[in-house]
Amino acid sequence: MEGQEQLKKSRVVKVDSEESWGFLITQATNQGCPVVVHFTASWCMPSVAMNHFFEELALNYQDIRFLLVDVDEVKVVASKMEIKAMPTFLWMKEGAIVDKLVGANPEEMKKRINDFAETKLVKYK
Repeated sequence: MEGQEQLKKSRVVKVDSEESWGFLITQATNQGCPVVVHFTASWCMPSVAMNHFFEELALNYQDIRFLLVDVDEVKVVASKMEIKAMPTFLWMKEGAIVDKLVGANPEEMKKRINDFAETKLVKYK
């Protein structure tokens, strides 16, 4: 029950198809909103372990769109983005990849998202 409540409040949007991927990326681009994507798989424990941390980041960085892609559910997107290991995190601006992190590394993730947020803020001033 507790987990279901948290999902309702989640700022992380789960991508469930190639169409929703295209829509969400286009929408973010049109709104000038940067995106961080977590490519995951339910069988990958390091990836699953990063889910809660990714949720926390999403709550702390309201101006960034956070997407979750299960590589087994949306294989076309994972293939298109050349995802070869989980977890993989992509930072995107205007539909283009600007950074990539492979592996479960919360400290590096926090550092990169801080840098990403700062460069994003400069862009809008």
